[in-house]
Amino acid sequence: MAAGETQLYAKVSNKLKGRSTPLLLEPLLAMGFPVHTALKALAATGRKTAEEALVWLHDHGNDPSLDDPIPQEYALFLCPTGPLLEKLQEFWRESKRQCAKNRAHEVFPHVTLCDFFTCEDQRVECLYEALKKAGDRLLGSFPTAVPLALHSSISYLGFFVNGSPADIIREFAMTFATEASLLADCSVKPCTKQLHLTLAHKFYPHHQRTLEQLARAIPLGHSCQWTAALYSRDMRFVHYQTLRALFQYKPQNVDELTLSPGDYIFVDPTQQDEASEGWVIGISQRTGCRGFLPENYTDRASESDTWVKHRMYTFSLATDLNSRKDSEASSRCSGEFLPQTARSLSSLQALQATVARKSVLVVRHGERVDQIFGKSWLQQCSTPDGKYYRPDLNFPCSLPRRSRGIKDFENDPPLSSCGIFQSRIAGDALLDSGIRISSVFASPALRCVQTAKLILEELKLEKKIKIRVEPGIFEWTKWEAGKTTPTLMSLEELKEANFNIDTDYRSLPWACASVKKIKRKENGSW
Repeated sequence: MAAGETQLYAKVSNKLKGRSTPLLLEPLLAMGFPVHTALKALAATGRKTAEEALVWLHDHGNDPSLDDPIPQEYALFLCPTGPLLEKLQEFWRESKRQCAKNRAHEVFPHVTLCDFFTCEDQRVECLYEALKKAGDRLLGSFPTAVPLALHSSISYLGFFVNGSPADIIREFAMTFATEASLLADCSVKPCTKQLHLTLAHKFYPHHQRTLEQLARAIPLGHSCQWTAALYSRDMRFVHYQTLRALFQYKPQNVDELTLSPGDYIFVDPTQQDEASEGWVIGISQRTGCRGFLPENYTDRASESDTWVKHRMYTFSLATDLNSRKDSEASSRCSGEFLPQTARSLSSLQALQATVARKSVLVVRHGERVDQIFGKSWLQQCSTPDGKYYRPDLNFPCSLPRRSRGIKDFENDPPLSSCGIFQSRIAGDALLDSGIRISSVFASPALRCVQTAKLILEELKLEKKIKIRVEPGIFEWTKWEAGKTTPTLMSLEELKEANFNIDTDYRSLPWACASVKKIKRKENGSW
């Protein structure tokens, strides 16, 4: 590595090491994911566990918007629980059966405290702190019972919250908005109008009487424990229709989406001109990919089905203020937050255990020179007499010696300077993660052997672990369309170039068979 590259690597590496990383973020960074995509995955999954974020990242590997700096939208709701929630859900089902679906069915029973606002992914933890601070501040004065009064009009049916309980709930919303502005630098607008729990909205006028009868049958005498819940949604699809996949579908063409039962698809009704009859164009929530899908494989879903619940603050039912000060009551009230640290720690341990149990880490090689400088890269860096020189700083400082000369690098290119840097960063991340490496297998391609060597150097294992060159993991099928297979460096040449190669290792039988099969095809003797 050149002196300038070494200084650059050290500067970036030290900057990363000096940065404090949250517990959930740390294992994702250790696996090599960039900070912005790891934070995006955590925000999209509610920052519950590193495993969920890891699954999201794998599913969104081909998402064209993965690197787009688009934050989630967040909203705070007051939600009923227990018997009252069960009765409200029963009203939802019966009103839909008797009077068809209306706008209220798009969202779960709730009282809106703060309408949707944006928050940057790296500040989401501050929102949780704001919610807890607001809850703790209003806990002692929060009403033990929230009175609900039925209100009906030609297009709206719901419960109104009035009196001093409504004032206290508004104060809670205002406190959360203030704390969120201070801690998370968010512009939050708390609800200052009539607090309400919507039962039906934008229904047919002739259904009003039936809906009122169903609403009056909801018993309001039950005590109810209320929770303040923080939800998020993808702001790009606010005005889209949401479909739920009912059946599995395997694409027949490259422009079609893969469907699994339960997948949610966002569909823009105004952008369906390209779709044939019976087909729609949509974006998969699970993968972020866009494509065609058969409409009869799906059903309409509710708007809130794709929302993500982040955190809740549960208000206690206790009427005695002294009992609220009791540690057990305090744990019950704010316990939604206290387990997060323990849960995060257990998720990190579980993730490490998963990696340890599977015992296999698959690493892609670093950036190769032909990907940057094109197929004619070798002509750009070779003299007329066949010697190598460095025309650009992203070319490697030197090339290892090959018995047949420089021409064999054409189909077996080395890493670029950036590729060398990437490999060292990957090794450094593995070192910080504490993962133990017992053996290393590499494709015989020079770029792969280089990547393995650089990672081992960062792990301080370059002298202890020898690289086992395994032809079976080389991309042989990549070269089937070509006229010749690439000439790779021999084990002796690799050792001469200071690669710590295990010369006693013998390739697996199936790998040898694959190589011979490719060579037979090359010679036309299948």
